[in-house]
Amino acid sequence: MTSPHWFGIRHHGPGCARSLCRAFEALQPDCVLIEGPPEAEGLLAMALHEAMRPPVALLSYCPDEPQWAVYHPFAVFSPEWQALRWAVRAGVPIRFIDLPVAHGLAIEKARRDAMQAEARAAAAAEEPEAGAASPADAPALSPVVDAGPNDTHPEDTHPVDTDPADIDPAASSPASVATGDPLDWLAHAAGYADGEAWWNHMVEERGDGEELFAAIDEAMTLLRAEWEAEPPRARDVDEAQREAWREAHMRQCVRAAQKEGHQRIAVVCGAWHLRGLKSETTAKADSALLKGLPKLKVQTTWVPWTHRHLARASGYGAGIESPGWYEHLWNSHDSPRPRAIGWLARIARLMRERELDCSSAHLIEAARLADTLAALRQRPAPGLDELHEAARTVLTLGDDSVLHFIHDALVVGDQLGSVPPDVPTVPLQRDVEQAQKSLRLKPEALQKTLDLDLRNANDLARSHLLHRLNLLEVPWGSLSKVGRSARGTFHEVWTLQWQPEFQLLLIEASQWGQTVAQAATARVAERCAQVQTLAELSKLVDQVLLADLEAAVAVTTQALEDRAARTGDAQQLLAALPALANVYRYGNVRQTDASMVGHVLDGLIVRAAIGLPLACSAVDDAAAEGLRQHLLAAHAAIGLRDGEAQTAEWQRALSQLASQTSAHKLLQGVATRLLLDAGAWSAEQVATALSLHLSAGAEPTEAAAWLDGFLNRNAVVLLHDAQVWRLVDDWLASLSDEHFIRVLPLVRRTFSAFEAGERRDLGQRASQGVRVAAPVAAEADWDEARAMLPLPLLRQLLGVNA
Repeated sequence: MTSPHWFGIRHHGPGCARSLCRAFEALQPDCVLIEGPPEAEGLLAMALHEAMRPPVALLSYCPDEPQWAVYHPFAVFSPEWQALRWAVRAGVPIRFIDLPVAHGLAIEKARRDAMQAEARAAAAAEEPEAGAASPADAPALSPVVDAGPNDTHPEDTHPVDTDPADIDPAASSPASVATGDPLDWLAHAAGYADGEAWWNHMVEERGDGEELFAAIDEAMTLLRAEWEAEPPRARDVDEAQREAWREAHMRQCVRAAQKEGHQRIAVVCGAWHLRGLKSETTAKADSALLKGLPKLKVQTTWVPWTHRHLARASGYGAGIESPGWYEHLWNSHDSPRPRAIGWLARIARLMRERELDCSSAHLIEAARLADTLAALRQRPAPGLDELHEAARTVLTLGDDSVLHFIHDALVVGDQLGSVPPDVPTVPLQRDVEQAQKSLRLKPEALQKTLDLDLRNANDLARSHLLHRLNLLEVPWGSLSKVGRSARGTFHEVWTLQWQPEFQLLLIEASQWGQTVAQAATARVAERCAQVQTLAELSKLVDQVLLADLEAAVAVTTQALEDRAARTGDAQQLLAALPALANVYRYGNVRQTDASMVGHVLDGLIVRAAIGLPLACSAVDDAAAEGLRQHLLAAHAAIGLRDGEAQTAEWQRALSQLASQTSAHKLLQGVATRLLLDAGAWSAEQVATALSLHLSAGAEPTEAAAWLDGFLNRNAVVLLHDAQVWRLVDDWLASLSDEHFIRVLPLVRRTFSAFEAGERRDLGQRASQGVRVAAPVAAEADWDEARAMLPLPLLRQLLGVNA
């Protein structure tokens, strides 16, 4: 049989890709075998579609369990991408020969299930001790496989699926490898700091044609032989077994192509596999090794990808340091000098867009410095390191903050690929894509801000879509700000950034419906059964109203009403009020029907008012501080409700709390202040309460707690009420030295919460003497007719009907 032509490459290497294209033109292979998922072979013809623009990825997932999935990314400079495009264009047979994803995912699933079973068994075997974790506390293993057990990727310049950090440095051989990357052996011998720099210079920044692959073959075969001859390292046994399965399957595919009579077979694979694929293992032995592997049902499609997700910093197993630079290398072809000048010009353009100084003289000096550095290092042309150092020295004058955005925008890049509209997708994905098109919301990898005016029909529909996707846990947009000051100003400000993994999230969400509205409604119904607190349910009501899901509103309000009827926890009732009050007050302003939550809100207010005095009794300081926050938020919410009966019921509860001796003093003080601000208690009633709680016979710490609650972190009542000022001053003056020392930290904490201007005004008033009455403002001479003139405009701006 004819011996195949071996092309060992680095995944996502522009030098490998350029050399591969030249080698293919010389060889003219009649069959191309590529390390990749065999399930995707039916989709490979789409590589030539005009709408297919890398970076893209093959997404393979289990339709019954979408959380089990794997991505196989491709950039325009990926050798596999160029190989499959060449084969499709030439019309020669092309096959992906890696271990099928159906087996890879099943193996990974079985492994994780076994690990979870072992963890549960080990936890159950141990008797729980004080502070020990119970079986329920055992860490769960996530079933999501981000970069996948089956890759088109993981051996940048190191073994397949082996991270350098997983290799024991002490077990590494020749005086070399502190990082665990076997390519460091060659790099150090050649005088380079690490294998990455050596590989970039020797391979990726060149394009030598087929001769390059003969050198890679020899180097990697010998390197792997040395590596495997070393004493056992801290390598994962499961990974080694998976590598053996993969190479056995690839050998079987090569044999099948040879039996079909192909004469010029091109095998494109990760360079580390070359020794394994060229081994003398028999077909029978490979068949026995692969026999009985588990299998899952798998579907595959194309999805857009980004340069940021190709970067090693993203956690991608075959990630590269500089996707943007590699794309620049690919687009620059064979011109080292123009390549360097073009890179510096892109940096200059980026700086000028940010109004940073960068003249032609800067560029000339930077180019000269990069050339000089390359000459000193005996390199034919500047690489990324030389250009980076030149830019840092000349263009940014050592300012690392500028280098950060250059790295993000150019070295990594923010490019988002695209796929043809007719790639296989689930109906939910189609619905999202149609909505994006009709609403002119283009998914972009770059983060951007979107300010929506909800009086505009298109902007309102955009808001509904983004809120629905958030309910489906597809966080394309995050609501960074609502209006300029309040929720009723018709504005929503979103931060948008599309991530490739959202495609998988949409596939997972398709179990709930075929459209975004259907899926979000079904997901909300499921969440209603899972939510544990009334506060979460009330927030969910708010979310579904903002998403304009009428059916979901009915479900959530019914769940909220049922849960409220069964709970006697006043703290939960208080926490549920703010979100519902916002819905009730601003629902109509945002063109949503919030009337159905009105009776639920009123019922919660009554229940919260009944339970409030009891909830505030016999609590410690920490619990009282938590209740203070809930109490203030609930009071504001009832103010939004603005119902006469509800307000009266709430104020009765506050009066009972303020007069109740068993309640915590902090909460009594808060209740008294709220009653004073609302006008429910007269100044005489408040003065009596203040005199009682700050009397000489009152325990100082309790008096300080009451004062903290009464002042409520707002100094206005002290500044403008002479009677309150006098009572507080008399109380402080009456304290003994011992009691003053005890109460000082509490009072200081209270006053430290005031604004700096308020503390300054208090100091000025204290310096004038305690008996100085606050100035009484002269009665204003109002012209009521003139005061009414701005009201129509204010109603229009705030969306309030007359």
